[in-house]
Amino acid sequence: MDTTDASNTGPLDLIIIGAGIGGVIALHYARKAGLDVLLLERQSVVGGLWAELPAWQDIQFGRHDWTLGDLPIAGEDQASIRDNIQSWVDRFDLADDMHFNTEVTRASREGDVWLVETPTGTYRCKHLLAATGAHNRPLIPSPERDAIELRELHSSALREPGELAGRNVVVVGGGASAYDLLDLCFEREARSVIWVYRHTRWMMPTRQPKSIAGSPRGLAKMQMEGASAEQISHALHVDMTARYAKLGLQDILPEEPFDLGRHQLVPGRWRMISNYARIQRHRAEVVRVAGRRVELSTGETVEADLLLWGTGYEIDLRFFANEALGRIRRHDDLIAQCGCGVRALAEPNLYFMAAGLESTGTAPWSY
Repeated sequence: MDTTDASNTGPLDLIIIGAGIGGVIALHYARKAGLDVLLLERQSVVGGLWAELPAWQDIQFGRHDWTLGDLPIAGEDQASIRDNIQSWVDRFDLADDMHFNTEVTRASREGDVWLVETPTGTYRCKHLLAATGAHNRPLIPSPERDAIELRELHSSALREPGELAGRNVVVVGGGASAYDLLDLCFEREARSVIWVYRHTRWMMPTRQPKSIAGSPRGLAKMQMEGASAEQISHALHVDMTARYAKLGLQDILPEEPFDLGRHQLVPGRWRMISNYARIQRHRAEVVRVAGRRVELSTGETVEADLLLWGTGYEIDLRFFANEALGRIRRHDDLIAQCGCGVRALAEPNLYFMAAGLESTGTAPWSY
């Protein structure tokens, strides 16, 4: 739908920023509630991050744990997830209330009304929902760089995984993105795999594919049976620690106890774990990249053909006029700005879909 300058019209009940899974579902239920609502999306298509990711990316669990209602989904891969989000738009005729190619450049308050500015017009609303996600801007460190001869990519920019074959690859990062890249290196038969990380994040060690091992149903069962967050965290910590020991992964055991309120429960990557002994590991930071050399904070140097940043994403809320919100980059910092899961404390009638609904499954969206 084309955008127009709405600054002289009465305020909408709600504006939603972002057409990922959260924004699209929120639009459906807002319309169902009879609200005068509009969704603004900077891209030309729905899907949010899933519209931009490479085809090899997939979800952390099986398709049946993603699916809502009877909307079909073909698989766990990027294209299937993107198409499933589009199916919400098609099934519920949401397109008329969506403006594409409409990036929000500033959001500020004027009295009791939000002013949402875009290059093509300014919109006014009583309530504002930021559904831009917790992972919407690739996080790439800035080491010193000098006459680089190797290829350097963030995980989101690795479009052709076949180029890993026969290469000496350095993977940087200690979380889910890095685990994915390490797994991909062995799937695509890299010549050597070097892993650089400052610290590691929790995973559920397994030799099964993510689509089998990553089901959140066991966690959901504990929650439905009334176990407290502390009890669940302790049980998972004990279980995962035993798995790390059984599979010989004690060297990468996270330093802090598992906390359901702070850590995602993500499955391990079976190829990474099966080939763990072949990974050259360095607990360090990359401080300089020169030619084909990657220099580390420990003083060590490794040679590579390809440097992959598995360093994840950060939050980008710089469009907010409120400086405290605009400075937020980490999910934990966003949570600290919210009460009741999603409602902002810094501004009235402002909500963040990424705060209280960060999850490994779709159950929170249903809730």
